[in-house]
Amino acid sequence: MSAEVLKYTREQVEALELAPGAAHEELEGWVPELAGENELRAALEKAFDFRGDVTITTKSGEKFEAYIFNRKTGATLTDSWLLYFSPKSNDKLKLSYAEIARLEFGKDRAAGKHWEDWVKAYNERKAAGETQIGLHPEKLE
Repeated sequence: MSAEVLKYTREQVEALELAPGAAHEELEGWVPELAGENELRAALEKAFDFRGDVTITTKSGEKFEAYIFNRKTGATLTDSWLLYFSPKSNDKLKLSYAEIARLEFGKDRAAGKHWEDWVKAYNERKAAGETQIGLHPEKLE
């Protein structure tokens, strides 16, 4: 069994590295009106895709921050739930859609941090002769 060696020009590699990224809706600070089931479901889909924390207020009046990382949509709000992390717990927590009264979108942790900006900075450092350049995440607040 022989392995095929693929050879690319520098221009081909750079074209692949600069592929367009996904566009994200600006939701930071948004408080959606949850007038009915459809509005709640739509807002929770956006919360799932959001790159920051969402403050959830339950119908019982409890208010907490959550990073939503999974959800299951069922036929009813009671059959639908989300999984989230909270700064006050190391556990994965679960909440029924039926318990949610209000959502507030917090800070978008990835706002202003675009792939193109990183590539530009990388290329500038590389052109200046710097070596061992890597992708390192910025520290969060």
